[in-house]
Amino acid sequence: MRYYLNVGSNIGDRRDNLYRAVVALVAGGSGAAVSSIVESEPWGFESDNRFLNLGLSIDSDMEPLDMLEHLHVIERQLGSADHRDAQGGYVDRLVDIDIMAIDDQVIDTPVLQVPHPRMPLREFFLMPMMELAPRWQHPVTGLTAGQMLQALRAQQDVAVS
Repeated sequence: MRYYLNVGSNIGDRRDNLYRAVVALVAGGSGAAVSSIVESEPWGFESDNRFLNLGLSIDSDMEPLDMLEHLHVIERQLGSADHRDAQGGYVDRLVDIDIMAIDDQVIDTPVLQVPHPRMPLREFFLMPMMELAPRWQHPVTGLTAGQMLQALRAQQDVAVS
């Protein structure tokens, strides 16, 4: 299976955090490709710390729920704490690894939703995904990452007007 992951960091040495996460992730698969780094404002919460994000595609025979647990283990090994506060809101994080997509699979369980349900709302997901898999199409909407990015930017332009 081809996994499309997004790795982010907004505290500490962000570039080193991304590098260490990629090294750990690549060790568990094959056929890896890494996107350019995207810098962005925090999404869904207030913080003075900007994020660095990158996309990673990797081939693995690991089942999706096993991969999700593997990603959580890597986050903890790299020193990342919980990604949410006591009220359930997002907080700053050393490393955050999300599954953006797995081939053309659709998964909707309480612990894993694939493609990531907020992918169409996050430039820092869409830009790396566009670079890694320009022809990939969302299995529900049929849109490419580039088309989703174009729609998101058009929506943002309308909101600013």
